[in-house]
Amino acid sequence: MAQDGTNRASGMSRAVDRATDSTTFERVARAGHVMSGFVHLLIAYIIVQLAFGSGGNADQSGALGTLAAEPGGRFALWVAMVAFIAMALWRLAETVLGPHATEKSDDDTSLLDRAKAFGLAVVYFAFAFSAYQFASGGGKSSGQQNAGMSARLMESGGGKFLLVVVGLVAIAIGGYHVYKGASKNFLDDLKGTPSKLVEPLGVIGYVAKGLVIAGAGLLVIVAVFNADPSKATGLDGAVKTLGSAPFGQFLLILAALGIAAYGLYSFVMARYARM
Repeated sequence: MAQDGTNRASGMSRAVDRATDSTTFERVARAGHVMSGFVHLLIAYIIVQLAFGSGGNADQSGALGTLAAEPGGRFALWVAMVAFIAMALWRLAETVLGPHATEKSDDDTSLLDRAKAFGLAVVYFAFAFSAYQFASGGGKSSGQQNAGMSARLMESGGGKFLLVVVGLVAIAIGGYHVYKGASKNFLDDLKGTPSKLVEPLGVIGYVAKGLVIAGAGLLVIVAVFNADPSKATGLDGAVKTLGSAPFGQFLLILAALGIAAYGLYSFVMARYARM
């Protein structure tokens, strides 16, 4: 029985390995970086609008909603959904084979590397689902959904504990982004000879995105202790809290520039990312 299980696992690995040898699969998966870049640029645009007094949701749902409202926007969202699904499947392949599945190596990858790949697969599947919702006309503000879910969870001690854990995880993820940008470790994810502009884009983009994610996580924890679910609205809440601070307009413009830098860096990853 154990031998049968080993054979099945080996057979699955070989099948996944063959799939990642497909140039078409890789190109469609790389398109996920392109669509991610557009989403981040749209979020940056919304943040600039907030800085100058206009409304909007400065998060993924706000970006997708903005795109859906434009001529041809829903078609673009269907394309985005396909690209995000392809990227999610690629990350699942990396969960099985280890990161950089196209690079043949005898080195064993750590469990942490595979866990990170699986986490990214979940993120891209969520992106694909959001794109599908807005493409089909059923998209909703993720900030409102987060606040509603937080309100329900705050009704019990276990729910409050879960929210605190979610907040701490978000802070950890944000901190990792800041570290990755400040240490320039993101350069290890690239191959070839990208432009010299790539390094500052990566540093600024990763640090800015990390600070926003960490801020969103901190707000979740604050919301739990203040019993105020309206604060637990994710990235949109973090950005709007930043805007209400002293020199908020200036800080929002800085945040927009940072998120835009990450969006531009995503286009670089579409061409140069190791996969």
